[in-house]
Amino acid sequence: MTTLSQKRILLVIGGGIAAYKSLDLIRRLQDRGASVRVVMTKAAQEFVTPLAAGALAGGHVFTDLFDRADEHDVGHIRLSREADAIVVAPATANLMAKLAHGHADDLASAVLLAARIPVLMAPAMNPAMWYHPATRRNRETLEQDLIRFVGPNSGEMAEKGEKGEGRMAEPNEIADAVEALFARGQQPLKGKRVVVTAGPTHEPIDPVRYIANRSSGRQGYAIAAMLETLGAEVHLVSGPTALPDLVGVHMTRVETAREMQAAVAAALPADAAIMVAAVADWRVEAMGQKIKKGSTGAPALTLVENPDILAGIGHHPSRPRLVIGFAAETENLLVNAQSKLARKGADLIVANDVSGDVMGGANNRVRLVSKDGVEDWPEMTKREVAWRLAHLVAEKLAGSEKPL
Repeated sequence: MTTLSQKRILLVIGGGIAAYKSLDLIRRLQDRGASVRVVMTKAAQEFVTPLAAGALAGGHVFTDLFDRADEHDVGHIRLSREADAIVVAPATANLMAKLAHGHADDLASAVLLAARIPVLMAPAMNPAMWYHPATRRNRETLEQDLIRFVGPNSGEMAEKGEKGEGRMAEPNEIADAVEALFARGQQPLKGKRVVVTAGPTHEPIDPVRYIANRSSGRQGYAIAAMLETLGAEVHLVSGPTALPDLVGVHMTRVETAREMQAAVAAALPADAAIMVAAVADWRVEAMGQKIKKGSTGAPALTLVENPDILAGIGHHPSRPRLVIGFAAETENLLVNAQSKLARKGADLIVANDVSGDVMGGANNRVRLVSKDGVEDWPEMTKREVAWRLAHLVAEKLAGSEKPL
């Protein structure tokens, strides 16, 4: 996909160990059609060289605010005006502080202060620095100034034994976020209302145990975020996940299938409904006190069927014009998806094989099943699946008020 075709990205590389990922980011942006120019701070050059960045970007790397050749025509102003967006990766605590307080004592900070184009920051620092009150205040200030952020992620730090939030987002995640910057300007779903479900449901067995599945909610959250980026009013009904609330998206958090069914019904009417959640098919008929181990062996659980949320939407009197369901299967993928399409009253089923590590993983490979046939999508990140599906929703909703 050349989703950033003809876009000019100015990449500012800050001084942190994550700078090595920025070399890969250059390639990831180029793969999507963007041209990349690079500015490096003095500290960044302690981790990666201008030669390496320039070889990948295919051009001169800018490093010095007082370079005679680069600044003869006020180069720091020109750099910001000749780009469509600026990406700061890694965005160190120092770079964030400089921009938040208007400092411009080197080329990178001068370019950022002169920018009148979208700026995306990918923070990277030790968790202690990320959670310091000064950094939190600086982020709040930058967000008020309409600076956008991607990450940081949680995980192992460069320092041995250090873990926590502070890892720079992966290059493909940053490239996804750059796409979202430009999609905001288009907003083909402006004025449309979309209901999305995500995550698992938890069905109580007793006050401390429940039936659940391994859904992380990542795919549904990514779809909801991308729909909002394209201008839709999004209502996300989420089962229990470890994911934070999405900015700009109306969130309703639920536990059980019946709670999810009620929340989805309350969110109608809508132009589209995308049912991504992995809803438990069964629940325990009656929940009592905590089950205790004893000499009688394993307890017998009487299960009853949960409501079918997708079918309820597909056959609802206020049915959205577009209804999309997800089919997570471990065998007979297409047969089961085609059967679900007919039974549920859906316009489209997004089918994926979950026999591997899709649930909880970063990637997905899906097949789109409709009455017109089957469309295969290659394996891609869940954010890329969300990008393609959100644009497909926009295409299908465009220009028609009739049911699809």
